Amino acid sequence: MWRYHNPVQVHCGLDALHGLSDAVGSRRAVLITIPEADELGWTQALGAALGERLAGIEACVQPNPDLRWLAPLYARLWQRHPDAECVIALGGGSAIDCGKALLTATSSGTFTEILDHLRGHSELSAERAKALIALPTTAGTGSEVTPWATLWDAEQGQKHSLHLPWTWPEAAFIDPALMTSLPLAPTRASALDALSHALESIWNIHRNPVSSTFAVAAIQEILLTLPALLKDLGNTALRARLATAALKAGLAFSNTRTALAHSLSYRITLEQQVPHGIACSFSLGHIMRLAQGRAADVDHLLCTAFHSRTVEDAAHKLDRFLAQVGISTQPEDYGIAPSDWARQIAQSLDGPRGRNFIAQQA
Repeated sequence: MWRYHNPVQVHCGLDALHGLSDAVGSRRAVLITIPEADELGWTQALGAALGERLAGIEACVQPNPDLRWLAPLYARLWQRHPDAECVIALGGGSAIDCGKALLTATSSGTFTEILDHLRGHSELSAERAKALIALPTTAGTGSEVTPWATLWDAEQGQKHSLHLPWTWPEAAFIDPALMTSLPLAPTRASALDALSHALESIWNIHRNPVSSTFAVAAIQEILLTLPALLKDLGNTALRARLATAALKAGLAFSNTRTALAHSLSYRITLEQQVPHGIACSFSLGHIMRLAQGRAADVDHLLCTAFHSRTVEDAAHKLDRFLAQVGISTQPEDYGIAPSDWARQIAQSLDGPRGRNFIAQQA
């Protein structure tokens, strides 16, 4: 028996953002976004669309939401806008993850209770929780169609995953027009994050026929589209194709979660400051070889995704693709000594995401 569930209402395509006003309705909203939003014209566009319904703007999101600035942002938002009914998160995965971290009301009005929950010490209530509308400006993280928020505590060297029944976005507006200004490096990193999501939902103990169908389609489209887009960053048609592929990857792993590659990536991002999409994708070929032969349906899906007769051939094609887009697959290039690679894999297999890897079924 299997099941598939995703409650996010998706609006996807050029000018999809025009539907935002209807989605907000009569509610008041707070915009959470990146510092560059004003320069890019995003805040003005949302202000024109929402008028007085836009109760406030917090344009302070940095990559990898960290407790050092997330906690004061939380306190500020709930002090200034306690009655705003929804949060609009505009930006990449960090902005949307940040939005999820701000939805829940606490009795103290501080982030301390959220942190206690993340550490397993308390429960949270949906009472007075705000709704989330996600406006991704990158094609890759999938945060717009998942309930998870990755939150960081760099000072303590820790990563937390927030997941509550009400942290699913209510709606996602995926408009490639928001993505055309994205430079090459984040375009590549976010797309490779999506590729990792798709592959990790295949070699996953929670895979199902629907998630696998989305995953295979996402992989094939990313392999075709990303190299062309990196040579033509302003191409809206290619942006739209990549955005749809990343959405499919998000819909795939929204029901499986990620697996070993993401488990490996967190330490690399924390310690080496490697961008998340790179940290979780360079190892994909290595992990595909570990997955080989563990389940006939997984082998078939991987061969189908890469138009290959064997999983080994699929892994070679994946390694060549990563090299084509400028990504090394050697662990030592990410600060991992060859003698330490096997140990890190073993440690990552024992992590929450690593335990989703198909090897755990063996």
